[in-house]
Amino acid sequence: MPVETERISVRIGSDSQMAEITGEVQGVLNESNLTDGSVTLFIPGATGSVTTVEYEPGLQEDIPDALERLAPEDIPYKHHQTWNDGNGRSHVRATIMGPGMVVPFVAGELQLGRWQNIVAINHDTKERNREIIVQLIGE
Repeated sequence: MPVETERISVRIGSDSQMAEITGEVQGVLNESNLTDGSVTLFIPGATGSVTTVEYEPGLQEDIPDALERLAPEDIPYKHHQTWNDGNGRSHVRATIMGPGMVVPFVAGELQLGRWQNIVAINHDTKERNREIIVQLIGE
């Protein structure tokens, strides 16, 4: 089965802000020679995530707020003792959400639900440029 690999770059704000990348992923698929298969998305680094969400203003606030309740800024993290970089919560949040996902495609179209968008999330304590690896497997 053929495999094609591309990369998407996006600048994302800090503290679990997200960037919608559905159009970019579909664009990679459109440029490929594949029509049916799966796209694997992976964000390198220990403080980023890729997932799906209904990308609307309320959830753009709700997701970081929920993650703040799960891994708050104002508690001690052992990671800070190791690296002294103050982003222990960023690593915990990224681990909870995960660095990658798989989306099937049929007839050249991502098989997402009506309100489902692909997003990259930067959990780090500073704004960052993030690279997302997009690997297509199919025919």
